[in-house]
Amino acid sequence: MNNDLSALDAARLLGVSLPTLYSYVSRGLLASVSNGASRRKRYPQEDVLRLAARKNDAKRGGQTAVAAMHWGLPVLETRISHILDGRLLYRGHDATALAQHATLEAAAGLLWDDGANEYFRQDAPALPPGLASAPDAPPLARAMLVMAVLTTADMPHALESGPAVMRLLAAALLQTAPSALPLHRQLAQAWNADANQTALLRAALVLLADHELNASTFAVRCVASTGASLPAALGAGLAAMSGVKHGGGSAAARCMLTQALAAPDAKDAKAAIGKYYAAIAPAFAGFGHPLYPHGDPRAAYLLARLAAMTHEYPQLSAILAACATAGDLLEVKPNADLALAAMELAFDWPEGAGISVFALARSAGWIAHAFEQADSAALIRPRARYIGRPPRD
Repeated sequence: MNNDLSALDAARLLGVSLPTLYSYVSRGLLASVSNGASRRKRYPQEDVLRLAARKNDAKRGGQTAVAAMHWGLPVLETRISHILDGRLLYRGHDATALAQHATLEAAAGLLWDDGANEYFRQDAPALPPGLASAPDAPPLARAMLVMAVLTTADMPHALESGPAVMRLLAAALLQTAPSALPLHRQLAQAWNADANQTALLRAALVLLADHELNASTFAVRCVASTGASLPAALGAGLAAMSGVKHGGGSAAARCMLTQALAAPDAKDAKAAIGKYYAAIAPAFAGFGHPLYPHGDPRAAYLLARLAAMTHEYPQLSAILAACATAGDLLEVKPNADLALAAMELAFDWPEGAGISVFALARSAGWIAHAFEQADSAALIRPRARYIGRPPRD
């Protein structure tokens, strides 16, 4: 059955004039198809309905488009992950439920193609020679370097390349040889983590594997839309993550906790926390999240696991008490950055371990988004709304 619409029917559904309908076609917002021997064009009903839904999202126009780029309306379609009613879903699966048993490799397979293939059976890749040139660089800088080296390598642009990219990323972050061990075990070995810590690392990697269209994921999709290589796209994600307003959140939260723990008593600790957040927005240092008005489920899961471990790790009690004091003072719930900072401090992992966990975990989602964007064959090219001086004759 042919569901193509006439121009009049399509314009009526969209609530626009025929000239506006034709402008949508010329701007690439809507496709038109030939009607056999007739010169009249037809319009796929599904495409018209999808555009109508988008117009309804942005019906207020003007500043609504700006708001959409700032924690606002959806701006890209995806089948990968979704935040709905305070839950993080990977292709319909609750991430906190997956964190109870899944590995990052399993989460990656789910994000990439709904678990249809077992990609991680392949051997570990060889380490690019250029990586050895920066042994003293911070983990994220080493990771960006290895992606730059891989960009020019002979790496097929296929999901089968995903495991190799993630294992090389782990090697760069940890300064170890590439390994086919489960990724959470690679972190555990590098940081001398015991069985309890290893299980917590596994859960954290799953919970952070994807998060809809955040800044780094959008950067990945923009680069992937140009036809660039997979490592180039991930390099863009790592660059975005290096910013203090994104991947720097766990380091900022750790700084707050360190200052609070150094205070001589609870009153001074509260004062130190208040002074700290007078100079930095809580959302960039462990507290609050616009998409989770009732609390970040990833933080809730990890902090609950930490609370259950206080008998084995006495230092956890003071750390969690500082977290609670900060939450009460700010009157806002913690986000995942705080949980990463608490883990890093409690288990004496290297400073910066939190962002290494974050980057390795999120690479799974970046790969999923890079291929979803590439498959769409669409170049991401928004328009700017000019607000400068008017044209001069």
